Amino acid sequence: MLRWIRQQLGFDPPHQSDTRTVYVANRFPQHGHYIPQRFADNRIISSKYTIWNFVPKNLFEQFRRIANFYFLIIFLVQLMIDTPTSPVTSGLPLFFVITVTAIKQGYEDWLRYKADNEVNGAPVFVVRSGSLVQTKSKNIRVGDIVRVAKDETFPADLALLSSDRADGTCHITTASLDGETNLKTHFSVAETLVFYIKTLPCLVCAKILMPHPSFSVFMLLFAFVRSLGQENLLLRGARLKNTKEIFGVAIYTGMESKMALNYKCKSQKRSAVEKSMNTFLLIYLGILLFEAILSTILKYAWQAEDKWDEPFYNQETEQERNSSPILKFISDFLAFLVLYNFIIPISLYVTVEMQKFMGSFFIGWDLDLYHEESDQKAQVNTSDLNEELGQVEYVFTDKTGTLTENEMHFRECSINGVKYREVNGKLAPEGMTDDSPDGSIINNDGIGDELLFLQAVSLCHTVQISYDQPDCLVGGGDPFAHANGFSSSHMEYYASSPDEKALVEAVKRCGYVRSKVSASLSFSRYKLLHLLEFDADRRRMSVILQTPSGLRTLVVACRHFSPEEYIDVEKHLNAARTALQQREERLQEAFAYIERDLQLLGATGVEDKLQDKVQETIEALRLAGIKVWVLTGDKHETAVSVSLSCGHFHRTMNILELLLELLLVVLLVPVPIHQLSGSVLLSLFSRIKEDHVIQHGLVVDGASLSLALREHEKLFMEVCKNCSAVLCCRMAPLQKAKVVRLLKTSPEKPITLAIGDGANDVSMIQEAHVGIGIMGKEGRQAVRNSDYAIARFKFLAKLLLVHGHFYYIRIATLVQYFFYKNVCFITPQFLYQFFCLFSQQTLYDSVYLTLYNICFTSLPILVYSLFEQLVHPHVLQNKPALYRDISKNSLLSFRTFLYWTLLGFLHAFIFFFGSYILMGEDTMLMGNGQMFGNWTFGTLVFTVMVITVTLKLALETNFWTWMNHFVTWGSIAFYFIFSLFYGGIIWPFLHSQDMYFVFVQLLSSGSVWFAIIIIIITCLFPDVVKKVFYRHLQPTSTQKSQVTWGGGAERTREDFHLLYCQSYPTLPVVLV
Repeated sequence: MLRWIRQQLGFDPPHQSDTRTVYVANRFPQHGHYIPQRFADNRIISSKYTIWNFVPKNLFEQFRRIANFYFLIIFLVQLMIDTPTSPVTSGLPLFFVITVTAIKQGYEDWLRYKADNEVNGAPVFVVRSGSLVQTKSKNIRVGDIVRVAKDETFPADLALLSSDRADGTCHITTASLDGETNLKTHFSVAETLVFYIKTLPCLVCAKILMPHPSFSVFMLLFAFVRSLGQENLLLRGARLKNTKEIFGVAIYTGMESKMALNYKCKSQKRSAVEKSMNTFLLIYLGILLFEAILSTILKYAWQAEDKWDEPFYNQETEQERNSSPILKFISDFLAFLVLYNFIIPISLYVTVEMQKFMGSFFIGWDLDLYHEESDQKAQVNTSDLNEELGQVEYVFTDKTGTLTENEMHFRECSINGVKYREVNGKLAPEGMTDDSPDGSIINNDGIGDELLFLQAVSLCHTVQISYDQPDCLVGGGDPFAHANGFSSSHMEYYASSPDEKALVEAVKRCGYVRSKVSASLSFSRYKLLHLLEFDADRRRMSVILQTPSGLRTLVVACRHFSPEEYIDVEKHLNAARTALQQREERLQEAFAYIERDLQLLGATGVEDKLQDKVQETIEALRLAGIKVWVLTGDKHETAVSVSLSCGHFHRTMNILELLLELLLVVLLVPVPIHQLSGSVLLSLFSRIKEDHVIQHGLVVDGASLSLALREHEKLFMEVCKNCSAVLCCRMAPLQKAKVVRLLKTSPEKPITLAIGDGANDVSMIQEAHVGIGIMGKEGRQAVRNSDYAIARFKFLAKLLLVHGHFYYIRIATLVQYFFYKNVCFITPQFLYQFFCLFSQQTLYDSVYLTLYNICFTSLPILVYSLFEQLVHPHVLQNKPALYRDISKNSLLSFRTFLYWTLLGFLHAFIFFFGSYILMGEDTMLMGNGQMFGNWTFGTLVFTVMVITVTLKLALETNFWTWMNHFVTWGSIAFYFIFSLFYGGIIWPFLHSQDMYFVFVQLLSSGSVWFAIIIIIITCLFPDVVKKVFYRHLQPTSTQKSQVTWGGGAERTREDFHLLYCQSYPTLPVVLV
């Protein structure tokens, strides 16, 4: 009874057994004891929030940040105890940061919610009560029979019941699932091949037994048992192609579909700059605690003396005298903590987020990263890693589709040891020219080896044909029925692999045209009996035809069957395909039984063309100090050939090999293979050390890599690090990710980048610090899972050498400058306590405390971080070595951090004591004899500080646009205008106005103006001298390039403007 109540209330898990039963068309048993199982509905939910949980969930996530949580505590302390500053000074900046971040995250989640609604509300057709009805995708239930038409996406995981084709097959593309755009063939269940709506009563007793979601073996029960495999399953997200319509039963819906289960949220990647920023934050937190503790101790130490007794106007109350000393100490400590808390820059995080978000648009706007042929521009999927593009030390790249075009072209073949090339649409022996007569080898008079070879290539594949003429689209029709009207030019091939398509198109050009049901060998007709699919273990595929059949991989072979042999073969295949247990193993045994005693016919050679400027790009990366590793699934010989042609390996490079076949040759000695791999690695390492002058390249295959990593990981990494280039072939997708993880977690912890175009590259793209997807011909899976996406490999050079350089120097300066200006801001407050007996009197007005980081000093650094350029983009591309100047996070090293921090303390001392010297001896600086007070002194310090920190950033600026001028001088002007209005008007909503007429009085003194100028010059002049000194005596490569470009000999100012606008076409510039 309790279980039934829990089920009704929805608390009981929907699946209580190891299997689940799905009744086709939801025709449940009629007996009363059956309780239908509950399954997930068909809604897809990718959004994080709902309208009810957005506020609490978003606040929880934001306050997990240390800085936000810290300021929340400070704000609560200000509310609970008597502190020297208003809670508004901490609450308002915190509210601003939380609100901006919440709006950004809420908007992004709303876009996901909107996309989910489009998917969930898509119209679909299902069979209900024996007829087709239209409903929304989210209303599909497990067990519903769904109709899907051509070019539609499957709305749920379906078991294929039937299609409009006579053989019950359908063709799909799974680009949205695994990135593969090639067609795949799926098969209906044999018993439901002719299923239509009118035949629905025959499925009354049909049901499906299957494991929980995430498994791939299904069993369909009628009056018999039928085992279903992947070829019978249509996954949600795949698209129907070249098939008019299909019917399938929904077996997994919504978040239980394989697409939803396989979806993994990408792990949050953090850049080296963000890690440095958090380290600096902890150091400043230590400084804050030190200042607060020191101030509290000194307060009690000084007030213990009799001469510092409380004055008559500030006597302690009876309650204060009787309170616990420990509580008083804690209260004072918290008060000082509140007073100095602005040394932690809360606005740093929101400024960094705005800089990354706004700066990421420059990549999409860059016309140099636009590929005109495919009409594709660079794409930014995450802006959190912009600066990481300037810190890359290792690039891991796929080969096919990344370095190459993934367009296969037939070049040559070998038949009976004779090499043939394609000449004018004919296959001719090597050496025969265009003028040679009778170049073709076609001989239709007899079945020779040459003709058999062409038959095998023409017939053994999974290529599908699409006809432009509607009459040719009828399944089972004969395209040769109207001989005069048929033309092979109306056909278009769709293949599951590009080399299959290249071979079929090649034999078509030689006169062997493959049609839907025939191959045009003098209009011969072949009946396809069985297809033995390709798999990674066999690395081959076969077909069995009613006449001699063929096998096509790199080698072409055939085997003839007698009628008796074929009966035996069919028996083995059917037994394996209908097996309920160990189906895959039995299929492998059946395939091996068939694919034996083959007659070798020849071999084919196809070429994958290199992408444009691949060699120049790899050379530029090498000059920039970036090592390139190629990780590919191709065989050793092909991979090495491409590496040599693309410049990854040089002809003069010493190529070292760690291959399993070499290990097996040496394994004639009775030594365990893992010890042997260690010995080979030691031998390679010694060769590298002996020939340290020569560049070395390493070739390793997947099997040897597994052996090396099992027990000799450190030695293997030492060998790799001492090689200029590394090529890993025969790599599985997970092995690619493992290599990336191995290198990025090594003691040096280098920054890694992975680039690829296919679904098999997703694992390494997600594993690397920066993942880049190529918008190639293998779908969009790599692009969707990447951090950045580009159309061609050649764009990688500018993405790293230019954009990476700019992003890094901008955000590095932004972080250092933020800490610098906050040290300048709060240190005078700390020094002031020595002159007010640590009474926690604030030096600045609370409005100035609140607006310093929000208004007065925020825009100049934001604009700087968007537009700054040390040198011109073309210089960075032409001199890749400049990339080395910013490598290894050099601009955020501890030495640089220490310089900016000490500079902040120095300037703060000059602000405070410069103003103190001016006012300490004589406070009557007004012409009428009026005296300056406490707020006047604090305002003088604040005014000098705002001007100095703004001008300091101006000194750091190398590239000035009109926006830099506007925000730099505008911020200073805004401070003066705001202060005049704030102190010149009595505001009714302020309970006290200590600043009334203070700023006007301050600026009316000529001595103050003179002091402001002297203090600013005193602060900035040493910095100017230092810059000039280092630029002339110890210039960096970047500074030398600035001098070369700035000389004006190479470019005019108009050239400079033109080149800049080519990179950032929407930004006007001011050249100074």
